[in-house]
Amino acid sequence: MTENPSTDAAAPVAPSEHPHRHAHVERTRLPMWLAIVFALACGALTALQSRINGQLAHALDDPFTAAAISFGSGLVILLVVLAAWRPGRVGIGRVVVALRERRIAWWMLFGGIAGAWFVTTQGLSVAVVGVALFTVAIVAGQTLGGIVFDLLGLGPGGRRPLTVTRVVGAVLALAAVGWAVSAQLGGDVPVLLMLLPFTAGLGAAWQQAVNGRVRSAAESALTATVGNFAVGTAALVVVMLVHAASVGWPESMPTEPWLYAGGAIGCIFIAGQAVLVRIVGVLVLALCGVAGQLAAALSLDLLAPAAGRPVDAATIGGTLLALVAVVIASVGWTRRRHAAPPGPMHDAAPAEGASRAS
Repeated sequence: MTENPSTDAAAPVAPSEHPHRHAHVERTRLPMWLAIVFALACGALTALQSRINGQLAHALDDPFTAAAISFGSGLVILLVVLAAWRPGRVGIGRVVVALRERRIAWWMLFGGIAGAWFVTTQGLSVAVVGVALFTVAIVAGQTLGGIVFDLLGLGPGGRRPLTVTRVVGAVLALAAVGWAVSAQLGGDVPVLLMLLPFTAGLGAAWQQAVNGRVRSAAESALTATVGNFAVGTAALVVVMLVHAASVGWPESMPTEPWLYAGGAIGCIFIAGQAVLVRIVGVLVLALCGVAGQLAAALSLDLLAPAAGRPVDAATIGGTLLALVAVVIASVGWTRRRHAAPPGPMHDAAPAEGASRAS
């Protein structure tokens, strides 16, 4: 049978008998430590995707076309999966209902814009500010965004308090990245240009939060991921066409199949983030992403070194410090999440189940 959303809205339910309480427990049964391991893996996949997309952009001599190919190929894969996976298609209807009932806002569907902006800032600023400063600015934006969006309750898990351990974890993450890339810092850099990756970092944290909300409304990570890639692909195609109109198209396409794997990898970690943000929160998810990226980048540099990127003690020390930051920030929340009852925002966010079939 199917629940009637209007009936549910008209008849208040006692907190102990809330129809979505058990569904919420079921969705968050994943232990915190395991969720953090998965979040670290998502960060590692981000680093792997960055390496692949960077190689594709170099082969094409066009970062905008490379970004559009990455997002577009991911969208094609997701549409094929969506055609075969009924829960994902049903999730689209649930999102429409949630929009109509104002349980999510229309702008929460545009998380993919942040992903498109991220790859666009790479093409606009990395060549000028360098990879090191770009990374520091990105992490600063992600960390600040994680703190702010957790405080506002933008993510599906509701408001998360600003504790000493979370602040210490955020500061250590910034220090870790600064330490890891310290050998590459220096020189005169336009301060205004540094704002581009900083805003991209803020956007990445916002993207994780709103994708989590859409995932909760759809009750399907696939639905949220398809929407993310559709919006991001549309934005990047526009950027690619504008860029091609001014400088022309790439002369040829590379033939190595692995250069086109970035989209498939993105499908995995964006879907994973949409699921995990409810459990760990925006800030811890961002810190896990930083630690996972540093660890994966270190492993890639050891196994398949890139030109001009030596592995030194600072890189190893920064990576270890980032992992310590994750532990400190997450332990404080683990102790509190079972002690304090959910706040109003926490109860409001999971209301996506109003139209689910039972």
